[in-house]
Amino acid sequence: MKQPRIAPIIPRNASNWTRERIERLARQEIEQLRTNAEVLGEASIAELCSEVLKTLPKRGATGAAAAAVKKGRHLVSRARAFEARGVFLQDMRGSWSGVRRSDGTVVMTLWAKAVQSGDGACSCLLWAPNLGGSRPWSDKAAGRERLEHCRLALKQGWAEGLLVYGEQLDGHLPEDKARTVQGVDPETVVRFKVEARGDEYWAVWGRSAERAAA
Repeated sequence: MKQPRIAPIIPRNASNWTRERIERLARQEIEQLRTNAEVLGEASIAELCSEVLKTLPKRGATGAAAAAVKKGRHLVSRARAFEARGVFLQDMRGSWSGVRRSDGTVVMTLWAKAVQSGDGACSCLLWAPNLGGSRPWSDKAAGRERLEHCRLALKQGWAEGLLVYGEQLDGHLPEDKARTVQGVDPETVVRFKVEARGDEYWAVWGRSAERAAA
Protein backbone atom coordinates (compact mmCIF):
# COMPACT_ATOMS: atom_id res chain seq x y z
CA MET A 1 0.00 0.00 0.00
CA LYS A 2 1.31 3.43 -0.93
CA GLN A 3 2.41 5.35 2.15
CA PRO A 4 0.84 8.80 2.69
CA ARG A 5 3.12 11.78 2.55
CA ILE A 6 3.28 14.30 5.36
CA ALA A 7 2.22 17.81 4.36
CA PRO A 8 5.29 20.06 3.88
CA ILE A 9 4.64 22.21 6.93
CA ILE A 10 8.17 22.61 8.32
CA PRO A 11 11.20 22.73 5.98
CA ARG A 12 13.83 20.34 7.31
CA ASN A 13 16.51 20.35 4.63
CA ALA A 14 16.92 23.53 2.60
CA SER A 15 18.74 21.75 -0.24
CA ASN A 16 15.66 19.56 -0.86
CA TRP A 17 13.36 22.51 -1.51
CA THR A 18 13.91 23.36 -5.16
CA ARG A 19 11.69 25.65 -7.23
CA GLU A 20 10.41 22.62 -9.15
CA ARG A 21 9.32 20.88 -5.94
CA ILE A 22 7.60 24.00 -4.59
CA GLU A 23 5.74 24.49 -7.87
CA ARG A 24 4.06 21.11 -7.34
CA LEU A 25 2.44 22.35 -4.11
CA ALA A 26 -0.90 24.13 -3.75
CA ARG A 27 -1.05 27.82 -2.84
CA GLN A 28 -1.99 27.03 0.79
CA GLU A 29 1.00 24.73 1.22
CA ILE A 30 3.38 27.22 -0.40
CA GLU A 31 2.17 29.98 1.90
CA GLN A 32 2.61 27.71 4.92
CA LEU A 33 6.05 26.69 3.74
CA ARG A 34 7.08 30.32 3.29
CA THR A 35 5.81 31.31 6.74
CA ASN A 36 7.63 28.48 8.47
CA ALA A 37 10.77 29.05 6.44
CA GLU A 38 10.81 32.64 7.67
CA VAL A 39 10.31 31.46 11.26
CA LEU A 40 13.23 29.04 10.93
CA GLY A 41 15.51 31.52 9.17
CA GLU A 42 15.50 29.69 5.82
CA ALA A 43 15.55 32.85 3.69
CA SER A 44 16.29 31.04 0.43
CA ILE A 45 13.19 28.84 0.76
CA ALA A 46 11.01 31.80 1.69
CA GLU A 47 12.25 33.71 -1.37
CA LEU A 48 11.55 30.77 -3.69
CA CYS A 49 8.04 30.48 -2.26
CA SER A 50 7.41 34.18 -2.91
CA GLU A 51 8.60 33.83 -6.50
CA VAL A 52 6.35 30.84 -7.15
CA LEU A 53 3.32 32.51 -5.54
CA LYS A 54 3.64 35.41 -7.99
CA THR A 55 3.09 33.00 -10.88
CA LEU A 56 -0.09 31.40 -9.46
CA PRO A 57 -3.65 32.46 -10.33
CA LYS A 58 -5.32 34.91 -7.96
CA ARG A 59 -7.33 33.59 -5.03
CA GLY A 60 -10.83 32.49 -5.85
CA ALA A 61 -9.90 31.21 -9.30
CA THR A 62 -12.41 28.70 -10.55
CA GLY A 63 -13.07 26.69 -13.65
CA ALA A 64 -9.86 25.57 -15.35
CA ALA A 65 -7.65 26.66 -12.44
CA ALA A 66 -9.67 24.66 -9.91
CA ALA A 67 -9.75 21.67 -12.23
CA ALA A 68 -5.97 21.83 -12.58
CA VAL A 69 -5.54 21.82 -8.80
CA LYS A 70 -7.85 18.86 -8.46
CA LYS A 71 -6.14 16.95 -11.25
CA GLY A 72 -2.67 17.57 -9.84
CA ARG A 73 -3.67 16.45 -6.37
CA HIS A 74 -5.72 13.38 -7.25
CA LEU A 75 -8.41 14.56 -4.86
CA VAL A 76 -11.19 12.24 -3.72
CA SER A 77 -14.36 12.55 -1.67
CA ARG A 78 -14.23 12.65 2.13
CA ALA A 79 -15.79 9.21 2.34
CA ARG A 80 -13.15 7.65 0.07
CA ALA A 81 -10.32 9.43 1.88
CA PHE A 82 -11.55 8.11 5.22
CA GLU A 83 -11.94 4.61 3.84
CA ALA A 84 -8.31 4.74 2.69
CA ARG A 85 -7.38 5.34 6.36
CA GLY A 86 -9.55 2.46 7.57
CA VAL A 87 -12.39 4.68 8.77
CA PHE A 88 -16.07 4.21 7.85
CA LEU A 89 -18.17 7.28 8.56
CA GLN A 90 -21.43 7.25 10.50
CA ASP A 91 -22.86 9.84 8.10
CA MET A 92 -21.40 9.68 4.59
CA ARG A 93 -22.56 13.24 3.80
CA GLY A 94 -22.12 15.07 7.09
CA SER A 95 -19.32 13.48 9.13
CA TRP A 96 -15.96 15.23 9.23
CA SER A 97 -14.29 12.79 11.60
CA GLY A 98 -14.28 9.13 12.54
CA VAL A 99 -12.46 6.39 14.41
CA ARG A 100 -10.30 3.74 12.74
CA ARG A 101 -11.58 0.32 13.67
CA SER A 102 -8.21 -1.42 13.71
CA ASP A 103 -6.53 0.69 16.41
CA GLY A 104 -9.07 3.27 17.60
CA THR A 105 -7.18 6.26 16.18
CA VAL A 106 -9.28 9.37 15.58
CA VAL A 107 -9.07 10.67 12.01
CA MET A 108 -10.38 14.13 11.12
CA THR A 109 -10.67 16.21 7.98
CA LEU A 110 -9.28 19.75 8.26
CA TRP A 111 -10.18 22.67 6.00
CA ALA A 112 -6.77 23.40 4.44
CA LYS A 113 -7.22 27.18 4.30
CA ALA A 114 -8.09 27.27 8.00
CA VAL A 115 -4.62 26.02 8.99
CA GLN A 116 -2.58 28.67 10.80
CA SER A 117 1.22 28.64 11.10
CA GLY A 118 3.79 30.44 13.22
CA ASP A 119 6.38 29.99 15.98
CA GLY A 120 7.53 26.73 14.41
CA ALA A 121 4.14 25.01 14.61
CA CYS A 122 0.79 24.83 12.83
CA SER A 123 -2.70 24.81 14.26
CA CYS A 124 -6.30 24.49 13.15
CA LEU A 125 -9.52 25.05 15.06
CA LEU A 126 -11.41 21.76 15.26
CA TRP A 127 -14.48 22.71 17.29
CA ALA A 128 -15.85 25.69 19.19
CA PRO A 129 -19.20 26.24 20.91
CA ASN A 130 -22.11 27.93 19.17
CA LEU A 131 -22.05 31.23 21.06
CA GLY A 132 -24.77 33.63 20.05
CA GLY A 133 -25.52 31.63 16.90
CA SER A 134 -21.98 32.12 15.59
CA ARG A 135 -21.35 28.42 14.86
CA PRO A 136 -24.68 26.59 14.37
CA TRP A 137 -22.82 23.60 12.87
CA SER A 138 -21.40 22.85 16.33
CA ASP A 139 -24.91 21.98 17.56
CA LYS A 140 -25.74 19.75 14.59
CA ALA A 141 -25.18 15.98 14.60
CA ALA A 142 -21.86 16.26 12.74
CA GLY A 143 -20.65 18.99 15.09
CA ARG A 144 -21.56 16.99 18.19
CA GLU A 145 -19.79 13.99 16.69
CA ARG A 146 -16.71 16.14 16.08
CA LEU A 147 -16.77 17.26 19.72
CA GLU A 148 -16.84 13.63 20.90
CA HIS A 149 -13.90 12.80 18.66
CA CYS A 150 -11.97 15.85 19.91
CA ARG A 151 -12.40 14.67 23.49
CA LEU A 152 -11.35 11.14 22.54
CA ALA A 153 -8.26 12.36 20.67
CA LEU A 154 -7.35 14.57 23.62
CA LYS A 155 -7.28 11.49 25.85
CA GLN A 156 -5.37 9.40 23.31
CA GLY A 157 -2.70 12.06 22.74
CA TRP A 158 -2.62 12.08 18.93
CA ALA A 159 -4.92 12.02 15.92
CA GLU A 160 -4.59 12.00 12.14
CA GLY A 161 -5.73 14.77 9.81
CA LEU A 162 -6.70 14.84 6.14
CA LEU A 163 -6.71 18.19 4.33
CA VAL A 164 -9.84 19.31 2.48
CA TYR A 165 -9.41 21.79 -0.40
CA GLY A 166 -12.05 24.19 -1.65
CA GLU A 167 -13.44 27.72 -1.46
CA GLN A 168 -15.23 28.91 1.66
CA LEU A 169 -18.67 30.54 1.52
CA ASP A 170 -18.87 33.83 3.41
CA GLY A 171 -20.91 33.59 6.59
CA HIS A 172 -20.70 29.80 6.83
CA LEU A 173 -18.31 27.26 8.31
CA PRO A 174 -16.89 25.10 5.50
CA GLU A 175 -17.88 21.99 7.49
CA ASP A 176 -21.50 23.11 7.12
CA LYS A 177 -21.55 24.76 3.69
CA ALA A 178 -18.82 25.78 1.25
CA ARG A 179 -18.77 27.58 -2.09
CA THR A 180 -16.86 24.68 -3.63
CA VAL A 181 -15.27 21.51 -2.25
CA GLN A 182 -12.57 20.19 -4.56
CA GLY A 183 -11.89 17.16 -2.38
CA VAL A 184 -9.34 15.51 -0.11
CA ASP A 185 -5.80 14.42 -0.92
CA PRO A 186 -5.77 10.87 0.55
CA GLU A 187 -1.98 10.63 0.31
CA THR A 188 -1.35 13.60 2.63
CA VAL A 189 -1.72 12.86 6.34
CA VAL A 190 -1.00 15.24 9.22
CA ARG A 191 -0.32 13.73 12.65
CA PHE A 192 -1.36 16.18 15.35
CA LYS A 193 -2.24 16.47 19.01
CA VAL A 194 -5.48 18.01 20.26
CA GLU A 195 -5.37 20.91 22.69
CA ALA A 196 -8.29 22.20 24.77
CA ARG A 197 -8.22 26.01 24.89
CA GLY A 198 -11.10 26.97 27.11
CA ASP A 199 -14.17 25.53 25.42
CA GLU A 200 -12.39 25.23 22.07
CA TYR A 201 -10.45 22.28 20.65
CA TRP A 202 -7.45 22.84 18.37
CA ALA A 203 -5.22 20.59 16.28
CA VAL A 204 -1.52 21.43 16.76
CA TRP A 205 1.48 19.98 14.95
CA GLY A 206 5.00 20.88 13.90
CA ARG A 207 8.35 21.21 15.61
CA SER A 208 7.14 23.24 18.61
CA ALA A 209 4.21 20.91 19.23
CA GLU A 210 6.48 17.88 19.07
CA ARG A 211 8.90 19.41 21.60
CA ALA A 212 6.03 20.24 23.96
CA ALA A 213 4.78 16.65 23.80
CA ALA A 214 8.23 15.14 24.38
